[in-house]
Amino acid sequence: MASSVTAQKSKRAAVRQALDRHKVYVTAQRFSAGAYSARVLVDGEAYWVDEFRLSQLQQGLSPAELELTPATDD
Repeated sequence: MASSVTAQKSKRAAVRQALDRHKVYVTAQRFSAGAYSARVLVDGEAYWVDEFRLSQLQQGLSPAELELTPATDD
C-alpha cells in the first residue's frame, strides 16, 4: 500500500513538473551552409536558436537561463 502511494506521488510530481515547463513552439526552420536554426516561440517571445539550444529549451530551461536575446522582426 505504501509503495502505491509513493508511486502515485512520484507520478503527480512528474506531471506538475511537465506542466511548469515553458511551452516551446517551433515557428520556422532554416538550413544554411550545413547549419540548422529554428525560430521558436517561448512565453510569447520569439528567439532564433541552434539545435543544441532548442534541445535545452525543450528540456525545460528558460530563455533567461540560456541568456537568449529575443529575435528582431526584420
